[in-house]
Amino acid sequence: MKKQALLLILLLAGGFAAMACTSAIISGKKTQSGRPLLWKNRDTGCLDNRVELIKAHDDCYEFVAVFDATDLNDTAAWTGFNEKGFAIMNTASYNLNDDNVPESEMDKEGVVMKLALEHCVTVDDFERLLQSMPKPLGVEANFGVIDALGHGAYFETGNYTYKKYDLADATDGVLIRTNYSYSGRPDEGMGYVRHENAKHLLAPHIAVGDFTPAVFTEEVSRTFYHSLLGKDYTHSGEEWIVDQDFIPRRISTASIVIEGIEHGEPPALTTMWISLGYPPCAETFAAHVGVAGGVPSVLNGTGENHHSPQCDMVRARQAEVFSVKRGNGQHYLNLSKLYNEEGTGYCQQMVKRNMLMYEREYNTRAALKDWFSKKRKSGTPGTRTR
Repeated sequence: MKKQALLLILLLAGGFAAMACTSAIISGKKTQSGRPLLWKNRDTGCLDNRVELIKAHDDCYEFVAVFDATDLNDTAAWTGFNEKGFAIMNTASYNLNDDNVPESEMDKEGVVMKLALEHCVTVDDFERLLQSMPKPLGVEANFGVIDALGHGAYFETGNYTYKKYDLADATDGVLIRTNYSYSGRPDEGMGYVRHENAKHLLAPHIAVGDFTPAVFTEEVSRTFYHSLLGKDYTHSGEEWIVDQDFIPRRISTASIVIEGIEHGEPPALTTMWISLGYPPCAETFAAHVGVAGGVPSVLNGTGENHHSPQCDMVRARQAEVFSVKRGNGQHYLNLSKLYNEEGTGYCQQMVKRNMLMYEREYNTRAALKDWFSKKRKSGTPGTRTR
């Protein structure tokens, strides 16, 4: 009872961040497959998201990315990867900038990421891009990147400067960021509880080196562990809890994992695994570039007002989880809609379905890898070159 009271106090005192995310980069040395992983649980005020394949054009690489439904011209990419195996995401930071750049010139993180997807091949390319762009950049973010060489890094980036944190320097092979920057002003920013949530949930996988994309889409983004309260509510049997400082939140719109490649594999095998919409209620899909298959059409913005049909369906389920509309009802989560003794909760149903999807997709990926190998041996190019 005391813990629930404390959670309510935190909710009332802490406010409600409209732009917040939880993320991690995992070295291939810590994954079952040997491939690096880039993960983002996206939190945003724009709840209608979609996934699009942007074809190569004007010396720009082909890429797949998450866009807001309201972004009709695809100007800002919020997580994505390109045909060269370069991948990028961000979390907003709130303790880096200390300048007078007008608000109207800010929030350009998605524009920077689209530019990176169009032109970058390696982590070093992204660093050169940051160095070459005119200042102020109009950003305050932790940009996470991986490439086809297996490299990874966070770039804690403000309007005028950045600090790089190389994955190779992480002693446990894992980097985590939420909504503050390690190089920023101490004890400012947001996401400190979520950062500790992630550390706790990832620790068992770090210990044995068994990370897979499903660890994030099916476990971490569907778990209601609260580090400050020291309690995991996921299977607590409670019906209602306060939605505060968990990794999945009411404003979570996707759990996205980009799985890189092993040494010697073609970049076309890079895969985006995405639970679009409120992750606890969502199916997980795989997306690729080029000959590897593209993006499932239900993820595209083909619906009314450029909505993704899949996202709309998941949001309808989410409305059952956050069913109290009056007063402060939006802050209360009906956990029994996600987990219950009967096993009929959305999380319970979706995880079973999604694990079968992973099995099918990995079988397809193995066949595709074999196809690329045969193409290479025969001297026939399996991917387009530019």
